[in-house]
Amino acid sequence: MQRTNTLPPLYKVVLLLVALCCGFLLSVTAQGAVDTVKYDNLHIAVTDPDGARQWYVEYLDGEERDGLVYFGDTYFRFIPTDEIRPSTGSVIDHIGLSFPDLAAVMARLEDSGATVLSPMRNIEGFFPMAYVEDPWGVKFELVQDPQWPDFHHIHLRVPDPTATLDWYQSKLGGVRESFKGRLDGLRFEGVWLLASPAGDDEVVSSADRAVRNLAWEVEDVVVASSQFQQMGVTLISDSRPFQNLRYAFFEDPDGVRVELLHYADQ
Repeated sequence: MQRTNTLPPLYKVVLLLVALCCGFLLSVTAQGAVDTVKYDNLHIAVTDPDGARQWYVEYLDGEERDGLVYFGDTYFRFIPTDEIRPSTGSVIDHIGLSFPDLAAVMARLEDSGATVLSPMRNIEGFFPMAYVEDPWGVKFELVQDPQWPDFHHIHLRVPDPTATLDWYQSKLGGVRESFKGRLDGLRFEGVWLLASPAGDDEVVSSADRAVRNLAWEVEDVVVASSQFQQMGVTLISDSRPFQNLRYAFFEDPDGVRVELLHYADQ
């Protein structure tokens, strides 16, 4: 005698929904990191963008091109703000620049209006370094690291550094390496993303402080934006054109604004 399928109609519907949900989750999980080209830029909020551009060229050896200041392949875009919002207390604790002669840079900064937070010193196993704050409250670690010149690193302060680096690697790729054998990091060619524990300190979103965002150039920002949304990353503004590029903004779980972009001539 041939047996007939006697499953209740509702049960069939439940099985179908479960199958569809599992298939969706598997497709998102298998999608992996977006296709990045390189680390690209920072937006710096200052009360005097023109003055800031001149200051970064004169005192930090930046190269001005088309209203942007470059350190190697990474550029700073200066955004006007009504009041100084210093890096102190931000999830983006500081950014790093590497110079061939740090002593000369520190001497030049003496009458620049910068605040020396920690004078130049040589840490065994690392390199000469110093911490300074520019006249607009941006905190820098200035280093003399011949292995990685120009724009050197971004250093975050977060509740769980390992989880943060895992998040960025899963979304944007990069090479997971130990920086100088001492600090877990994520490298995007010559730019390092580092993270330290915030401890009991409360840190605020980068959107509220001087260093507003991190930014990666991707193969296709429309595709990358769709991938980020499928992975559940918080969307701030979907892809849109600006000058010679197209960009989208997201926010990571710690409150860092993340820009994805690609250029129209590519």
